[in-house]
Amino acid sequence: MRTERKLTRLDRVFARLDREPERPAHIDVPRMSRHRVVLLLATLAFYLAIVWAVVITSWLVRLDWQVMFFRPYQQWSEIHWFVDYYVVLGQRGPTAVMVAAWLGWRSWRQHTLRPLLTLGASLLLLNITVGAAKYGMGRLGPHYATTIGSNEMGLGGDIFPSGHTANAVVTWGILAYLASTPRARRWLSALSAVVSLGVGMATVYLGTHWLSDVLLGWAAGLLILLALPWFEPLIDRAEAEIFDLRDRWRARRGAPARAPLSPVETPVRLKPRTAPQNETAARSSRAPVYLAPGPHSTRAERTPVTPAGSRRPPHPDRVVRGAASTPRPLTGG
Repeated sequence: MRTERKLTRLDRVFARLDREPERPAHIDVPRMSRHRVVLLLATLAFYLAIVWAVVITSWLVRLDWQVMFFRPYQQWSEIHWFVDYYVVLGQRGPTAVMVAAWLGWRSWRQHTLRPLLTLGASLLLLNITVGAAKYGMGRLGPHYATTIGSNEMGLGGDIFPSGHTANAVVTWGILAYLASTPRARRWLSALSAVVSLGVGMATVYLGTHWLSDVLLGWAAGLLILLALPWFEPLIDRAEAEIFDLRDRWRARRGAPARAPLSPVETPVRLKPRTAPQNETAARSSRAPVYLAPGPHSTRAERTPVTPAGSRRPPHPDRVVRGAASTPRPLTGG
C-alpha cells in the first residue's frame, strides 16, 4: 500500500509561493531614472563635502565641539528616558527583526521573495559601506575625545559616520522603497525621514555622536536607497536561483520510490515436491487442519465479526428483554 509523503512546513511555504511565481503586475519596481541619478550625485557630493570639512577641521568641527560642550542631556534631562528608548529605532538588530517580519508577511501575501531579498541586499550594502568608512577614518566620539578643537580623525574610533542614523534611514526607508502604491510610498517616505531625523538627533542629545557624524550618516543611508535600483537585476537573479535550487532539492527528495507490493499482488508460489509414502500416511492419520486460502492478514484488515446473541451467561431468574414477565405469587397477609 502506497502512502503519501507528509508535507513539512518548508514544503507548505514553497507551495504558497508556487501559487503565483511571477511578481504581481500592480507592484512598480523602482528604476534608475534621470531624476534618481541626479539625487544620487547630489547626495554623493554632500557626503564628500562633509568628509572634507571634517578632515580640514573647518567650522563644522568647531560646531561639533560647541554642541558637545552644551551637553543637551543635561539641559533637557527630563526627556532623557524617552530618548533612551527612541534611539532603539536606529539599532540594527531590533529594527531588522521588525522590518523583516513585516516584509516576510509581504512575501507570503505577494508570493515573491523580492521584499526579503531587497532588505538583505540593503543591509549588506550598509554594513560594507558604513563599516569601511568607520574603520577607514577612525574618528573618536565625544566621550573619548582627546584634544579640544581637533577632528579626532585616525585615532582608532568607529563613529564616523553614525551607524544608528544610517541604519534608520535604510531600514525604515526600505518600506517606502517597496511600497505598492505611489500614495503609500509618499507617506512611508515622510515617516522614515521623521524617524531617521529623530534617531540622529537622539544620538547627538545623548553625546554618543558628533553632529557631523549624523549628517554623514543621513547621506550614507540615502546613497544606499538611491542606488538600490542598480541591484534589482541581481535580486531577480538571486530569486530565480533560490527557486531553481528549491526545485532541484524537491526533485531529489521527492523521487518516486518503489513501494512494497501487497501480499495480494505477490502470491507465494511454492514448488510442489513429492513426499515419501510414509510421510503421506502420517499426514493422513493426523486431524485435518483448515488453513485460510490466502496469506495471514493483519488485525486492521480483518473483517469484524459480531457474535450473534448475548454474551451474558444464561440465568434461570433473568428475563429476556421484550418477553412478558410472569407475575410472582404474593406471600404474606
